[in-house]
Amino acid sequence: MPDEGHKQVRLREVGLRDGLQGIPQILPTAAKLAWIDAEFAAGVREIEVCSFVPAKLMPQFADAADVVRHALAVEGLTVAVLVPNVRGAESALELGVHKLNYVTSASERHNRANVRRSREESLEGFRQVARLAEGTTTTLVGGVSTAFGCTIEGPVAHRQVMDLVQRYIDAGAREIVLGDTVGYANPSAIRELVDRVLGAAAGLPVALHLHDTRGLGLANVVAGLQAGIRDFDSALGGMGGCPHAPGASGNIVSEDLAFLLESMGWNSGIDIRKLVQVRDILKKELHEVELLGAIAKAGLPIGFAVADA
Repeated sequence: MPDEGHKQVRLREVGLRDGLQGIPQILPTAAKLAWIDAEFAAGVREIEVCSFVPAKLMPQFADAADVVRHALAVEGLTVAVLVPNVRGAESALELGVHKLNYVTSASERHNRANVRRSREESLEGFRQVARLAEGTTTTLVGGVSTAFGCTIEGPVAHRQVMDLVQRYIDAGAREIVLGDTVGYANPSAIRELVDRVLGAAAGLPVALHLHDTRGLGLANVVAGLQAGIRDFDSALGGMGGCPHAPGASGNIVSEDLAFLLESMGWNSGIDIRKLVQVRDILKKELHEVELLGAIAKAGLPIGFAVADA
């Protein structure tokens, strides 16, 4: 088990991108900016704020440039965006984002269903984005979706994931994210795959993007911690989900993740009470969206204390 002497961990909010991309209601730009500010005030230090896609395809992100400009003005906040292609990367790089997130599925059929491209075509797109980002200070992130299984193909072999990870690294990725896109992972599977990927990454950061589809999201976080992961994606109220996972719930809940980490002695820097209050912004604007979360419902235990820094 990795050394846990320095118990620092990072919660990365993805609700503004992953949470909003699949809902029909458009969250007003002002509410998005307030969300960013409120999460930063609660201690969140990395947010994936949008996706750079054509507005006609995803009207939710028609204000991407305005949202990014605002986020970049928040001193101390790492601003990440999702880019599907070179055109999106060009727009993001012009603004000076800190991280470019690019995703390819380990499952061939899921990749075709999700982005209408083969894995090889997606990898070529990543190489083009990497060439574009050369010489900039922007971190290029290679995301592996369906890393633990696929609703279309079923089990995904480790060799498929490892091949994708290695090709990402060879092309210039400086961080790897393993996504349990459809909620198939369990703690044993997390430990086994993370151990292999950390070995291949040779010191590059590796993060987990987990979904709580079958109720194992937080258990998988614990397994990830034990395996050496220190960066976890989550979404306020558990927003988000994969369109190719029928009935799936969304990402792990940011508020519950922060509580888990702090209660186990891992310092996330998050003020959980303030983070729960951020939900009010969404409740006011997104009346049809169900916000999940145990801590928001039950509250913190009496006498609860956060982990030492």
